[in-house]
Amino acid sequence: MPEWSYSLKFRDEARIAKAMMWDVPVHPKVMREVCEAVRGMKVKEAKEYLRRVIDKVEPVPFRRAHREQAHKRGLADKWGWPAGRYPVKAARYILKLLDNVENNAEVKGLDVERIKIIHIAPHKGLTIKRWMPRAFGRATPRFRVTSHVEVIVSEGD
Repeated sequence: MPEWSYSLKFRDEARIAKAMMWDVPVHPKVMREVCEAVRGMKVKEAKEYLRRVIDKVEPVPFRRAHREQAHKRGLADKWGWPAGRYPVKAARYILKLLDNVENNAEVKGLDVERIKIIHIAPHKGLTIKRWMPRAFGRATPRFRVTSHVEVIVSEGD
């Protein structure tokens, strides 16, 4: 079995809580943009923001993967970037991960109201390779890219 370790190491493990999710069926490019949006927020704020993204009320700024991306109203005022999307599927998975890390923090005895996301990062997961047969002996690739996501929270001031 392969071993998984977090990309950050901490000396005081008692003051942080961690969680991870493997093989999320969302492209790492999309996951990266959602993770960048919630990094540094308190967990309660991030969960409210992700619920607004799922309801398509507030968009996520797409800074890196933004070619031919539509501009969203009010996005430039809040984030300083006009291009964005509503990545509902990615937001649902990140919301589940934040619920998980919140439960982990509660078990460790941290104050759930004060915990803050200090690290959240997506990593490229497995690529599921399939081929769809076409006419005249040809085939079309149907590759499915997955992501691994890790989050670390700490009690903020």
